[in-house]
Amino acid sequence: MILTIPAGATVMKNGSLVVVKGPKGELTREIPQGMGAAIDGDKIKITQKNLGKAADALHGMVRARLANDLTGVTTGWSKSLELSGVGYRANMAGTSVMMTVGFSHPVTIDPPAGITFAITDGKIIVTGIDKDLVGQTAANIRAVKKPEPYKGKGIKYVGEYIRKKAGKSAKTVGSAPGAK
Repeated sequence: MILTIPAGATVMKNGSLVVVKGPKGELTREIPQGMGAAIDGDKIKITQKNLGKAADALHGMVRARLANDLTGVTTGWSKSLELSGVGYRANMAGTSVMMTVGFSHPVTIDPPAGITFAITDGKIIVTGIDKDLVGQTAANIRAVKKPEPYKGKGIKYVGEYIRKKAGKSAKTVGSAPGAK
């Protein structure tokens, strides 16, 4: 599949590096050995020099990552997280997010370079141009307090379904200890 460069984005190749620039920023991606990228006008074609299963898998990965880079520099990527639990809340502290999630202390998450946080309607929104970094940052925030399976309290992705467990069941009537 040939990639189409969207309007407003430019792609340059420098050896094994591909530089993607757009209105939101710039990303640099290294093309692995055995792969090639040919830029022709507003099209990018990924080629493989070797044959085999490993080369086919690498070919698909390189194409997908370049497609993600093109989307990132033109429209950007975002992930939304929501807090569920009594007293769970998040506030902005400068560019960082400060969360109260049931610990004895608030937890502060600083954004890596290229990532911005926003809080609206009790949801934490992680945005940036690098899809991998946006997803990893959102996963790091979720890891602070994963949703637990009994009450569903914790930090979860918007739209994520938490399978709840039943918990302890009540003892049957007449089976009290010592009853005969």
